[in-house]
Amino acid sequence: MFINKQNKINQDQYLNMLQAVGSLSRLFSESKAPYLYYRVAENIFCKSFGAKNLSRSDISVDASFNSMGIGLKTFLKAGQRKMEKIAEFNNDSAQFRGLSAEKQISEISRLRNERIAVTKKIYSLDDMIYHCVIRSEGKMVVTETPMQFVDIDSIKIKNSTDKSLAFQDKFNEYIFNISKSTLFKAFISDEALLEFPVKIIEDPFLALERFFASSAEEIKKLVFEPIDKAKDHVFLPLYSTRGDRYNKEVPEKSGLNQWNAGGRERSLGEVYIPIPAWIHANFPGFFPSREAQFSLALPDNRILTAKVCQENSKALMTNPNEALGEWILRGVLEMKEGELLTYKKLEDIGLDSVVVYKNADGNYKIDFAKIDSYDDFEEEYNA
Repeated sequence: MFINKQNKINQDQYLNMLQAVGSLSRLFSESKAPYLYYRVAENIFCKSFGAKNLSRSDISVDASFNSMGIGLKTFLKAGQRKMEKIAEFNNDSAQFRGLSAEKQISEISRLRNERIAVTKKIYSLDDMIYHCVIRSEGKMVVTETPMQFVDIDSIKIKNSTDKSLAFQDKFNEYIFNISKSTLFKAFISDEALLEFPVKIIEDPFLALERFFASSAEEIKKLVFEPIDKAKDHVFLPLYSTRGDRYNKEVPEKSGLNQWNAGGRERSLGEVYIPIPAWIHANFPGFFPSREAQFSLALPDNRILTAKVCQENSKALMTNPNEALGEWILRGVLEMKEGELLTYKKLEDIGLDSVVVYKNADGNYKIDFAKIDSYDDFEEEYNA
């Protein structure tokens, strides 16, 4: 079949994803059996095994893998035998309406076989199977069975009414619902290829709330753009070492906490990014002269007006100064007004540096950089 030929890593991924989705069953049902929406089951299967998803196509299979076509089914266990829909013939109903039971069954079987044959031809399939996820109290079971042509020569009618036709061939049992033009097949769940427990979470809403709260913290740990080494650039620290590179801190009254400095009334967004003296010495002319304004592009493509300020050109600031603080403190670090930034906060988020690029036109671009980026830069160029 299929599942027993897949590697254990993919099988485990499949099992884990089914367990995870099944654990949230209380979102939809109070049943003791796990809930699994059929579209979700299809997506999990294709993602786990790298199968091609064909479920939106009007064909006999829901997925394909190499030369195998796979019909995907999920249903609740009801004894060893369960009738499940395998085809609809609404558009073909004129071909068998009014016929005798025997001729209706023959025509339905012919149409079913024709669909299977066309599907195999279109997608170059050598084999076709049903892959079933059967749900019962506290667990799921995976079974597989061949998807076979109806053997018309061996058909036997079991029951015939004005509502349905029950028949079988030498391979399978079928029921055709006349009013809905729908064909059902009996699936036998006697041989489990996979069987695994599913623990249903009693309060999935609380679990999701906690999950997304945790995810929000992870999102704060930024994903950084690769450094473009082909462009002229320097790294700047968002902290101070006061001569000891192993004692990193954000000063309480300068740098990104400049708003907290005394001497005059300050805006709560007043900040600057330190420019160590060795940057000017080792990269002369990278920054323009003190107080000369230049354009500084943020990662979101906003353009700020910036300049190098203070004694020894030790500070990168913007005009207005609050623009830089609004971007760093409020937008990225999500600091409250009046909240002191600490190096631990930078560590928790996963950044402590910025990279500044100088373009050929004399304009600049700034972006955040991961922890130790400035350290590594200083070690390379200021050894």
